[in-house]
Amino acid sequence: SIGCMLGAVVTKAEGLQLHLSSSNRTGYKGVTTHHTGRFHPQHQVRGRHVSLGLFDTAVAAAVAYARAVGEYRPPAPLALATEAEGLRLHLSSSSSTGYRGVFHHARSGRFQVHPPRGTLLPGGTRNSFETAVEAAVA
Repeated sequence: SIGCMLGAVVTKAEGLQLHLSSSNRTGYKGVTTHHTGRFHPQHQVRGRHVSLGLFDTAVAAAVAYARAVGEYRPPAPLALATEAEGLRLHLSSSSSTGYRGVFHHARSGRFQVHPPRGTLLPGGTRNSFETAVEAAVA
């Protein structure tokens, strides 16, 4: 893990759930390494960066960040149907809809199916659905 470059990543400290980041060298969201070797947490308020000071450890900086923006709360898991119309649905942890190949169209608010490359939806199948489950069945 990237965060392990600077030591073990702590997920909780001082009673707070810390914001972790796999893409940040420190292992914590909003925490960078300052040129002095100390740790610099910052967050954005109305589009402007707000510095939260310098800290001796990444964990102390992550605690300051969690205090400033609120403790991390993981999103509630989606209640997904695993079967519909006698079919087993393909779930996806990387899709915001929870179903592989199903996408939410922001403008229309409806769901669309993007089948894998080289496959087609059955002839005449519409590609706009009211719910993600309907799209997953298609």
